[in-house]
Amino acid sequence: MTELLFRDAYLREAKARVTGHTVEGGLVVDASLFYPTGGGQPGDGGFLDWSGGRLTTSTAVKGENGAVVLVPEAGQELPPVGAEVIQHLDWNRRFRHMRVHTALHLLSVVIPLPVTGGQIGTEKGRLDFDMPEPPEDVAALEHQLNALIARDLPVTDDWITDAELAANPGLVKTMSVKPPTGQGRVRLVRIGQGDDQVDLQPCGGTHVARTGEIGRVSLGKIEKKGRQNRRVSLLLSA
Repeated sequence: MTELLFRDAYLREAKARVTGHTVEGGLVVDASLFYPTGGGQPGDGGFLDWSGGRLTTSTAVKGENGAVVLVPEAGQELPPVGAEVIQHLDWNRRFRHMRVHTALHLLSVVIPLPVTGGQIGTEKGRLDFDMPEPPEDVAALEHQLNALIARDLPVTDDWITDAELAANPGLVKTMSVKPPTGQGRVRLVRIGQGDDQVDLQPCGGTHVARTGEIGRVSLGKIEKKGRQNRRVSLLLSA
């Protein structure tokens, strides 16, 4: 299994060792700074330095048996198996993903309906809700969302066992994406603390440390997707 260094979302540089090459031309590493695509969040990119050169990566994906595979841009020489590399994260891209992802957690607070899908980008993100009727006042929802962001609430994580999650199904908001179970424990992302807690749900993605880092967001139009599903998009201000 690859050590998941990206769980420290603010780590920007780290060593790793290449443990394999995939038939598709990817690199398997023993420790990954790069988040692998999953849960609606794109994989991270950046570059690797080693004694023989430099390689740019476009994304990261999940491999077999808990491995993370780094996907190089085409036409580059790969570091050999066994080589020690220094991973450098494309921080600007990652940080925008962190801001959008945390904002989407808050969107699920101001719209307390089951989530049927979602996607995270660098400029915007969206959640699909089981929402038979559109909201009457989108401007009010946007105001509530920005008010939560402005409270600058701490964003922290905890861990519970798979069994504890199974005994508390209400923690799961997403209907289409299953929480990352199967390793014996599940990561919970908590927004706020004590009486100021506003959200708690299983999530394996990367998030900002405080909601104030998100900045102001705006909501796009509500799109109908099927008989009961509606898509709500949010955009970062900068």
